Amino acid sequence: MKAGRNDPCPCGSGRKYKHCCGLLAATAGTAAAAQSSRGAGGAGLASEQAAGEAQQLIDAANRLRANGKAAEAIPLYRRALELDARSAEAHNNLGNAFIEMRQPGEAADCYRRALALQESNAQILCNLTNALALLGDVPAALAASERAVAADPGSSVARNYLGQMLAAVGRREEAIASYRQALALNPHYVEVLSNLGNVLCDLGKPSEAVTLYHKAIEVDPRRASSHSSLGNVLSELGRLDEATVSFRQALALQSDNVQARLGLGTAVRMQGRAAEAEASCHAVLVSEPQNVEALLLLGELRADRGRFEEAQQLFQRALAIDGNSPFAYCSIAAHRKMTQEDGAWLNGVEALLARPLPLAQEIRLRCALGKYFDDLARYDEAFGNFRRANDLTKRYSSSYDPRKLTRRVDRIIGSFDAAFQPQRRGEASASELPVFIIGMPRSGTSLTEHILASHPAVFGAGELQFWNGAFNAFETTGIKGENTTKLLSAMARGYLERLRTFSATALRVVDKLPANFLYAGLIHATFPRARIIHMQRHPLDTCLSIYFQNFFNIGAYANDLHHLAHYYREYLRITDHWRSLLPSSVFLEVPYESLVADQEGWTRRMVEFLGLPWEPKCLDFQHTDRVVITASRWQVRQRMSSGSVGRWRNYEKHLGPLRYLTELPRTAGVAPAELRV
Repeated sequence: MKAGRNDPCPCGSGRKYKHCCGLLAATAGTAAAAQSSRGAGGAGLASEQAAGEAQQLIDAANRLRANGKAAEAIPLYRRALELDARSAEAHNNLGNAFIEMRQPGEAADCYRRALALQESNAQILCNLTNALALLGDVPAALAASERAVAADPGSSVARNYLGQMLAAVGRREEAIASYRQALALNPHYVEVLSNLGNVLCDLGKPSEAVTLYHKAIEVDPRRASSHSSLGNVLSELGRLDEATVSFRQALALQSDNVQARLGLGTAVRMQGRAAEAEASCHAVLVSEPQNVEALLLLGELRADRGRFEEAQQLFQRALAIDGNSPFAYCSIAAHRKMTQEDGAWLNGVEALLARPLPLAQEIRLRCALGKYFDDLARYDEAFGNFRRANDLTKRYSSSYDPRKLTRRVDRIIGSFDAAFQPQRRGEASASELPVFIIGMPRSGTSLTEHILASHPAVFGAGELQFWNGAFNAFETTGIKGENTTKLLSAMARGYLERLRTFSATALRVVDKLPANFLYAGLIHATFPRARIIHMQRHPLDTCLSIYFQNFFNIGAYANDLHHLAHYYREYLRITDHWRSLLPSSVFLEVPYESLVADQEGWTRRMVEFLGLPWEPKCLDFQHTDRVVITASRWQVRQRMSSGSVGRWRNYEKHLGPLRYLTELPRTAGVAPAELRV
């Protein structure tokens, strides 16, 4: 039985019958009727009978395809065409069957034959667009989608296809306009909501994309790809807990969803759950051994463990499969020193950068190219690429507000003064389990954690997101309100419970989130016996290293030298406050340059500061087998070296906005001689 006009189309397209095969059937029927009326007597009746038998075959084939039996449907469509070669519906639906059989070349031929009969049929033109896109003929697919819109300007389907093709050739603003026109015609078109979200992500507008993915999920909660797309953008925004929820929802709906599986692996890797991330990789590679994304993620996991040779082999394998993978090129450069022998790598990156890439991919490639030139001591070219990468990150919707940070620092300093700390001793935890390493990013925090985590009594937990939210809750409750006692106690319990999830036996667990320098006062109020190590490094080396990292989703200040200078000044202001407030028994300042110059002396001092016996393994930290997922994971696996000390001198002429930082007065920490320029 043929589907009703408002029923789902039996072909499995997801559209209503009247807008899909039914449209073709109607137009084909009209053509057949006209031909029949022109015939004479018995010939007209015979033609009409053949057309009727053909339609029965088409309907039967449609039902087979609706039940996932495209291969069995193909002979029926062909038999129908033997009876009625002018059936556009049969040609079109035979093409659909070939698409389902993953034979886009045969499908394209069928659609062309259908268009020879109905040259202005927008649906057939959309189908041809899809087939040509699968064949990789994007220019021809774009032309077909433009014809589809011209044939039926009111077709949201045609405008969706046009948007997809415009995005594929890098005309993303035009793609957005086409998607918005499609949504004006059909506000609940789930595929368009997702596609528009994808393009907005490519243009650096992830927050807008989140809204669209949520709307797509509201319209169709059981569409796994919408949950997966939401997970991807949440990961990009650093909202990892929410991202993992989205990926798990996608997999609950579609257990073989590869993108959700890999997205989950990426998110849990960043949460420090390496085993789960690796399981996700292997689950994909079992069914798809050539999956480039899975190979790259597995390579990153190997690099996290310091197994760089294995990682490079996986990166090279991925690049051999897909020579246009930006992520493969970036991963190769990130985990070894580049040399003059890497000419093929350079050519590949420059070829990619000549194309209209998604914003995030171009940023990553520019950073990788900057590192290549830095490794080769071609410093002007290196800085030019890093500057281009940072300028591109400014297209993202997030921006740095210097006044906002200054006001926050003012509030923190005003809240945690000398009078506040003693009043809270009775409410605090006596635990010595937590150890905090604070400072600017790229100041040696990862190195210091790796050194200390080489001690058998110490576990390095990485960068834990806790104290920013804790301070917000503390401030909302009221710094000196009656609920402060309960809140401090709850914070202590919650934080200790989290630390114990990393190790049940360690005497010390290290949290090395650099930005906790803002919350040292709250940390000390909660854990007055917890040790805090403040890493310091030459301001120009620190800021330059930050500028050379792809840190746009970590801090909006990182992509502009003027903003970096302001952030660094506020960092100095609040750490000067902690220096005057916190007792030296729990607040140790370690100059990076001094640690490099006297590794054993400063390592012994830090171990003693933690209240632990000396452990020689801390001097051979580069051999410690543990997961490191920060940007410094390659550096912390190398022997201690002074190679990065004074690196700023290679870029001195580019650092004007930062120079005044070296003239700021210092009350402790880095010696004046080490700051002199």
